[in-house]
Amino acid sequence: MTLQRSLFDFLSNLSLQNNREWFTLNKGIYQVELSQFKLFCDELFLKMESFDLLEGKNVFRIYRDVRFSKDKLPYKTHFSVGITRATKWKRGGYYLHLQPGESFIGGGFWAPEPADLKRIRQELAADSSTLQKITQSPDFKKFFGEIQGEKLKTAPQSFPRDHENIELLKFKQFLLLRKLNDEEVLSDQFLDHVSDTFKQMLPFFDYFSDVLTTDENGTPLPGF
Repeated sequence: MTLQRSLFDFLSNLSLQNNREWFTLNKGIYQVELSQFKLFCDELFLKMESFDLLEGKNVFRIYRDVRFSKDKLPYKTHFSVGITRATKWKRGGYYLHLQPGESFIGGGFWAPEPADLKRIRQELAADSSTLQKITQSPDFKKFFGEIQGEKLKTAPQSFPRDHENIELLKFKQFLLLRKLNDEEVLSDQFLDHVSDTFKQMLPFFDYFSDVLTTDENGTPLPGF
């Protein structure tokens, strides 16, 4: 399935007219574009099932929660979907964000629980060679460049500042990102492009899945 330029036209107009009156008048157009995006996500999900065990997908609402935000604009100016992996053994999540001039394919670990982050840091402090091998591979560099995510300004508690893996230990998130231009999104190859990019995330996901389901000795945790 190929996405149409009308999707970006709607989002561009919404970014200029981000108010309830305009949205109400154009809700029919929104519903058509949302329907097309959902069909694309359905096809993407089916395609991804050929290489990963998936739990489900969530097309995010366009309505913003402005209750606790200084930004009171009522609508998001993008379409997005999150796709989750199935079973407690498979960690990591997939994300697709479509916005004129700011589209990207993403994935990884957005907000690790404190216990999970501690376990990841323990593993990286002991031996980062497996992760380094993954992130230094030609395919990883071609698709993602390097790990993204928020980092601490200094060493995390209980880790020395001069640790050889200190830059990895500073990460609070472990994210993969591939930016897209509008023509890529509107290409008839885009479905394959997104699926192939997500497939390239698997070694990264599987590494963290192994870490988070075992203890420091590599022994499976209770329940795994």
